[in-house]
Amino acid sequence: MSEEKKIENKTKEISMSDMLKAGVHFGHQKSRWNPKMAPYIYTTHNSIHIIDLEQTQEKLKEALEFVKKIIKENGIILFVSTKKQAKDIVKQAAEKCGMPYVVERWLGGTFTNFKVILKQIKFLEEMEEKRKSEEFKKYTKKERLDFDKKYKKLRGKLEGILFLKKIPEAIFVIDINKDKLAVSEAKKTGVSIIALSDTDADPTKADYPIPSNDDAISALKLMTDVVSDTIIEAKNKIKQ
Repeated sequence: MSEEKKIENKTKEISMSDMLKAGVHFGHQKSRWNPKMAPYIYTTHNSIHIIDLEQTQEKLKEALEFVKKIIKENGIILFVSTKKQAKDIVKQAAEKCGMPYVVERWLGGTFTNFKVILKQIKFLEEMEEKRKSEEFKKYTKKERLDFDKKYKKLRGKLEGILFLKKIPEAIFVIDINKDKLAVSEAKKTGVSIIALSDTDADPTKADYPIPSNDDAISALKLMTDVVSDTIIEAKNKIKQ
């Protein structure tokens, strides 16, 4: 079976059983809930809200169809999560499907002042060229160390968005509450928002909310992988 076929099958086979095993249905304690999540809550067990996975399936399907549409139109989806347990998962998923990502601090103005971000990316590229030049070898040891320190700091800030040449068509957010600045900037600039929405979140902040546990690593990996694999599948269809 080809890699494309494997990915296509995986996208179609995300089932109720897969979500139950991953703990997608576990919400937060009922004392922490957001009332706007009421339509997506199935029941309460031991003071924990349980998400209605039938609705999760439906909302996930809608989100993935939108993902396919963006890729078909040669669009970009920026993966976002500054949540500690999700950083590596999101970074790997974004790199796998060739999409940009933010897993460290969200830089204020990434969307609302995108020209500044582009200037920083260009400046970093100039720094990289300078490091390779003969001129750099003439610097003193201290000057080279200071230069490298500034270079690494800037690269750390911009890692994941270095090839971003335009504002993306959408962002895929793991935690609406944690990354509220990214969500706010997306709203202001007309960037579509695809987001996991746990029981303590406001799903109306996303254009495509996916009711889901946004804390458990197994749930995060399942949901992030299916978005990444859908992007790969859509890209493969374009190539074909």
